[in-house]
Amino acid sequence: MGTVEGTLTAQSETLARTVVDSVIPMFPAVSPDGRTVVHTARPLAMPDRPASALWAVPADGGAPARRLTDGTTWIGAPRWAPDSAAVLFTTAGQLHRVRLAEDGGPDGPAEALTAWPGGIADHLPLADGRTVALIAAGEPGEPDGAEDDDVMVWTERTGPEPSARLRLLDLDSGAVRTVGGLGDRHVVEVAERPDGGMLAVLTWECAEEDPGSLTARLHLVDTATFTVHDLGPAGHAARRPVWWRAGDGWHLAHLATTPPGLVGSAAVLDRAVPADPGHQVPPEARDLTAGMTVCPTELLQVADGPPLAVFADGLDTALFRLDPGERRFRRLHTRQGIVHALTADRTGGTVAVLAGTAYEPKDVHAGPPDGPLARISDTRPEIRGLPWGSQERLSYKACDGLALDGLLLLPPGRTREDGPFPMITFAHGGPYGRYSDSWQFHIDLPPGQLFATAGYAVFLPNPRGGEGHGHAFAATATDGAIGGAEWTDITEGIDLLVAQGVADPGRLGIGGWSHGGYLAAWAVTQTDRFKAAIVGAGISDWGMLAATGEQGAVRESAGSGSVGWEGPGPHAHDRVSPISYASRIRTPVLILHGEDDTNVPVSQGVFLHRALRHHGVPHEFAVYPGEGHMIGGRDHLLDLLRRSLAWYDRWLTPQP
Repeated sequence: MGTVEGTLTAQSETLARTVVDSVIPMFPAVSPDGRTVVHTARPLAMPDRPASALWAVPADGGAPARRLTDGTTWIGAPRWAPDSAAVLFTTAGQLHRVRLAEDGGPDGPAEALTAWPGGIADHLPLADGRTVALIAAGEPGEPDGAEDDDVMVWTERTGPEPSARLRLLDLDSGAVRTVGGLGDRHVVEVAERPDGGMLAVLTWECAEEDPGSLTARLHLVDTATFTVHDLGPAGHAARRPVWWRAGDGWHLAHLATTPPGLVGSAAVLDRAVPADPGHQVPPEARDLTAGMTVCPTELLQVADGPPLAVFADGLDTALFRLDPGERRFRRLHTRQGIVHALTADRTGGTVAVLAGTAYEPKDVHAGPPDGPLARISDTRPEIRGLPWGSQERLSYKACDGLALDGLLLLPPGRTREDGPFPMITFAHGGPYGRYSDSWQFHIDLPPGQLFATAGYAVFLPNPRGGEGHGHAFAATATDGAIGGAEWTDITEGIDLLVAQGVADPGRLGIGGWSHGGYLAAWAVTQTDRFKAAIVGAGISDWGMLAATGEQGAVRESAGSGSVGWEGPGPHAHDRVSPISYASRIRTPVLILHGEDDTNVPVSQGVFLHRALRHHGVPHEFAVYPGEGHMIGGRDHLLDLLRRSLAWYDRWLTPQP
């Protein structure tokens, strides 16, 4: 594959290189005593051997951060020991521990705690301080490799990935015991009841997302007797199980797609845990978020209090706490833009998150859950002060009166009065995604600020089908109706900005990644108004995606409920697949795709490329070797940014 060199202006090249070569924070964790926050930091552009470093910083930001590891290996999510004296994490596939000294630095080198043949996928230090729950595949004595290890054997219901098992590591002896009562099910997550002794375990039928995420179940495991009780199905995409206590005893809540469909908002589902689970039937789960116009994104167990939660709220993000008496969530604090990776101390009085602003990328912020939260890490100081375009919040209505929102970026130093501008519209992914009022320089499409600083207006719409406005909004247009109202929601915003004199109707571009790539491909089959389009990892044929993508059943639901094996066509998914209308395309199209993408396989891009070639449509097709659904290599990232901007410059001609 040829690369694009020298196509950016000096300013755009500086911005692109500064961002690509920056370091990003990940995995914050507040110590149980609330005094310290650890987090990892890694290069944004991932090298062939991914690596990150573990850092510790006082939760009040009163002292500089201290590095705990050398940054030469990948550090998995860190978790604190119950006494706040040590941090456990995975690296090189095994569990390690580093103890903290009084000055906040490491008290000696990290020590390896396991040598498990299949590697440790996840871990949870338990309240007794002596035991760690491990999620790990493989068994002791298994060979490291065999001559036929490259043969992948699929059965009727499962793929080739081995299922992970629940193990318990005794820190004193190093002995590992396997919990056998879960059968062959794949263990996904574990949560310990705060008073110890009982684990909630989330499992899938197999390790593959399809059908695994469709078959999630919750179980109880008594760590003293290894007795296992099945609590029943947990729902599609179940995750984040948390314990909490009410007047009627212990409860288990978790996130899952709002029942009964596979597409729509996440919900917090809750059930009372029977006092005698061996003889009592667990009650049906109750949706604690029913009717809310915000969408839960994270759920956090608090040892000495009710759970905390993160909710997408339009262009903003809010922290909530569950009211145990009323069994509803109460808002604590709303913050502009995106907030994620919520963590808290034992009482829930100190929290840490990853958050940023419209003009600064995310960093670790900490404080009380009802705010304010102060930045305590500084992983990318070189980005502050760079010349970013202005960012404006938009509110408008769809043709049926539905309230919508989005963002408008303008070139640095320019205002609406300087328009009309050449304008690029970027559809978000998902479809259950959103744009928040945060720093808009995503390395996949759209790096909105890159295009704004190059002279473009950038429109980032939030059509129905996304998160942030409740389940009804999320499910309105996507469950078998993609490409309909979600698309007209976008065109209504474009028309408004043209009418207001912001956008030049003769210089409009469209683009997106993943589902946004689908909408870009769909757009150029519906209209000739766009002068250039970029389809990044986009869907051209929903039936083929349902058959080959890693989320097959979800894609089937989104793509009008058909796959192709239900009988001779025409199939319902053909009506919403861009490939069906490829003969209509007149807009020049740039197709970008990772060669090893398993979410949206590269065959989707090949199909569109061949159709465009057949119909004589100007286009380019760039495939990034070794890349998955998101591009990660430094040279590939720079090529993506250069190639994308060169494509729009070629067809739209930005303002000087």
